[in-house]
Order: sequence, then C-alpha cells, then structure tokens
Amino acid sequence: MTTDLTASRPNLLRAWWPALVWIGLIAFESTDFFSAQHTGRMLYTALTSLFGDIDFYKFLVFHHYLRKTGHVIGYGMLSLLLLRGWHSTLVHNDVWSWRVALLAWLGTVLVAAMDEWHQSFIPSRTGTWRDAVLDSIAGLVFLLVAYFWSRPSDEVAPDDP
Repeated sequence: MTTDLTASRPNLLRAWWPALVWIGLIAFESTDFFSAQHTGRMLYTALTSLFGDIDFYKFLVFHHYLRKTGHVIGYGMLSLLLLRGWHSTLVHNDVWSWRVALLAWLGTVLVAAMDEWHQSFIPSRTGTWRDAVLDSIAGLVFLLVAYFWSRPSDEVAPDDP
C-alpha cells in the first residue's frame, strides 16, 4: 500500500503565485515610470482630452488622492493575497487563524518598507515612512474586513409566521 503524500501537502505554487505577482507589480510601480510626474502628465493629458480644460490645482489634489487610494487598494490586496498564501501553507481547514493573519500583515509591512526604501534611491520618487504606515494600515484594515466577512453569522433567522 502506497501513501500519496502529495495529496496532503498544499500546492505551494498555487498558494503563492498571486502574492508573488502582486509584489512584482508593486516593484514595477515603484519605478521612475510610475512617479507622480509621469502619471500626472499622462492622466492630465487624458482627462483634458476627454473633458476639456481642467483646473490644474484641482487636478493636483485629485491626483494626490488617487495615488494614495492606489496605495490603500494595492497594499490591502497584498495583505489578502499573503493571507491566502500563508493560509494554504499552514492551515488545512477553513478556520480563521490569527497567526496566519499576523504573518500576512507582517509581510505587507515588510513589502511596504522595502518599497519606500527602494523609492528613496530613485530621483523622481520620494520614499516616505508615511506611505509605509498608510500601506501597513491598509493591509490591517483589509485583513480585519476579511475576518469579519469570513465569520459565520451567530444570528439565527427568525421563523416566518
């Protein structure tokens, strides 16, 4: 009788490729090509060609918040993808694990810190601790939402009369 050990092991490639691709995307977005000057120029050109003249000051404010929203969504998604990878690797049931969530959040913090550190070496970018904190908080919030989303409801539906 042979035992199939591979059936009990998680498929690590399947578990981790989305997170690895997402980290690669973050690294690509950390380059000069995605600096505020370049994305601002491209977006301003596109918006003015679609909608005509746009107040440049209002555009700069919009562009700033759009970039920060990108941080929140990007690092929030990273935390969920890391959660998926760690969960598939360490947990073999559908139970929420705070240990796995902590690993996912710490991975998000590490990538955020490394991303900002990398940007500090690119002349057209500014690596700031504030962005690393924003990214880390976004990861934490997404993980908390995932926790509350995945919890089974304790409420019992009332009987219909």
